[in-house]
Amino acid sequence: MDAVITGLSAGFAVAFQPFNLSLVLIGCFAGTLIGALPGIGPINGVAILLPIAYGLGLPPESALILLAGIYYGAEYGGRISSILLNVPGDAGAVMTTLDGNPLAKRGEAGRALSLSAVASFFGGTFAVVLMSLSGPALASYAVTFSPSDYVALMVFAFASLASLVGSNSVKTLLAAVMGLMLASIGIDANTGVARYTFGIPDILAGIDFLVVVIGLFGMAELIHLVEQQVTGKLKPLALDKSFVSMKDLAFTKWTILRGSVIGFFIGILPGTGASVASAVAYGTEKRVAPNSENFGKGDIRGLAAPESANNAAAGGAMVPMLTLGIPGSGTTAILLGALLLFNVTPGPLMFEQRPEIAWGLIASMYIGNVALLVINLPLVGLFARLLTIPQQYLTPLIAVLAFIGVYSVVSNPHDLYMITLLGVFGWILRKLDFSLAPVILGFVLGGLFEDNLRRALSISGGDWSILVHSGNAIMLYVLAVVVVVVPIWLGRRKKKAAEA
Repeated sequence: MDAVITGLSAGFAVAFQPFNLSLVLIGCFAGTLIGALPGIGPINGVAILLPIAYGLGLPPESALILLAGIYYGAEYGGRISSILLNVPGDAGAVMTTLDGNPLAKRGEAGRALSLSAVASFFGGTFAVVLMSLSGPALASYAVTFSPSDYVALMVFAFASLASLVGSNSVKTLLAAVMGLMLASIGIDANTGVARYTFGIPDILAGIDFLVVVIGLFGMAELIHLVEQQVTGKLKPLALDKSFVSMKDLAFTKWTILRGSVIGFFIGILPGTGASVASAVAYGTEKRVAPNSENFGKGDIRGLAAPESANNAAAGGAMVPMLTLGIPGSGTTAILLGALLLFNVTPGPLMFEQRPEIAWGLIASMYIGNVALLVINLPLVGLFARLLTIPQQYLTPLIAVLAFIGVYSVVSNPHDLYMITLLGVFGWILRKLDFSLAPVILGFVLGGLFEDNLRRALSISGGDWSILVHSGNAIMLYVLAVVVVVVPIWLGRRKKKAAEA
């Protein structure tokens, strides 16, 4: 504990230097704006600004503080388009659309935005505190996860989808299977065989996540708005002046705590990320919360759970990167590259050899979380006023953001046709009462599931029993069975009680 206090004291001395403090604020504000753009997300934001940070000749600690500010600022900003436009800013914000957008549509966008800011603040701060106190020990446990353990984790995540969203679990699982099918498109990395490409060279490398999320959410929402406008069912949204209350915070306090714990511990597992954390947190909350039938219709607990989880996961992903030199997510992989670019080798020795970088970064995250709350809460009213834009202007705005967001990252005209096609597909699924979130989660988790399954079977020489060798895997399989069987059992018990 004395070492932690000494390290944090030195870290705050670095972070509170006027130049570094200004970089924290600039990074947080820029990250919020980047995250608010549909589909850009933290990974693209950090990747785009990394050459600028290096080109400016900043010291290593200052450059990392700036890039980390952009990272968790973008995690905050991703909620804005998710809540207001029903278009996730990144994979971790997919679950935010489920209850955040219904809240906005019933005139409570300010309440949703401010609650998500507070939940994100708590989740991010919770993660930094745990990182400071027990980061190395947790990272050492995380790296004991084998490929077969990750397969079990993916099975648990898919089991959580069974009653995650929507009233029809069969449609939910079908939507997840559609996501898995989309994830399998492209050249198989092991055999070199082209899968489901239909002779189209532009999809030999697979379909980019950005294309899928913008197509299924952004373009589908655009087509839905046009349909309502044509049929005369489009209603103007009320001017929103709502704000989170102390009653809301008291009601969601345990939800935020559970989401933060789940997000942090999933975040420290290399390769999982905020998308898995937010999905598991939402599914867990829906099961443990009383009167959960309102989830998906604008329940503030369904908003607070994923928002606290994805920011806690962002902090958790920093733990293996700093303590072991193993990136916990795509964004931390870029931050790891930034460290190596400055000839800094991350790992346990970095806390002894370069404490100004390790502890300065951790201290800047404390400051950054407070700064994001201070920056974002006053802007809630401004963001909420976006919904007062007449729908005939909002529709082309969504289209412009979607096309610019995709083309600026992938730079391939073919993907513009792809998002249009996926938009029509997403609109049809909405008409058939399918939820789109399981499609995205199936797409995201599909690649992780396949890669780790292949690794596990390669290690064992094709012996499938390796999937149940470790205690971690068995525990996760048991949890997967529990989350599927217990709701069915409780439902039947409740039905029998009602009949009696």
